[in-house]
Amino acid sequence: MELSEKEEQLNTEDATNLQEEKENLSDDYSANTDNVADEKAGLQKKYDALNDSHLRLMAEFDNYRKRTLREKADLIKSGGEATITALLPVIDDLERAMQTVRTAEDIDAVKEGIELIYSKFIAYLGQQGVKAMKAAGEPFDTERFEAVAIIPAPDEDKKGKVIDSVQTGYTLYDKVIRHAKVVVGE
Repeated sequence: MELSEKEEQLNTEDATNLQEEKENLSDDYSANTDNVADEKAGLQKKYDALNDSHLRLMAEFDNYRKRTLREKADLIKSGGEATITALLPVIDDLERAMQTVRTAEDIDAVKEGIELIYSKFIAYLGQQGVKAMKAAGEPFDTERFEAVAIIPAPDEDKKGKVIDSVQTGYTLYDKVIRHAKVVVGE
């Protein structure tokens, strides 16, 4: 009988131990699920914050893009306005010159007036960065000149060089905006 009492006692102890292990596992499981839930909630908050930040950044960039496009369009419109406004005095001078030509008796005075208007206009273009290209005597360069005629060179040193300019070429800040039409010596 002693053996059965011992067995019973061992069985009771084992049952108690199993019960305690189940309670410990249950406590560990609930603690783990609480930790996982807390971690999941924390990660969800971080995700929501990052997503919100991303959406705001995208909206801000879109607004920036639209604003810069609008500003560029305004600059293009008003840039032309400044150019035209600066040319109005030249137009006024030309109108006065045309009236004077109709009634003028002194042709030299008319010539002088037109030359002053031309000088004023060239000065304005110079302020805007436009310059006339020097062509005569320069070596022929297809980047700057357009050959309209080729003639025999009068001298040996004028071969491959510009002899005459038919139409003046212009540059805007060293960029060719109109090629000079020239006669080239061969």
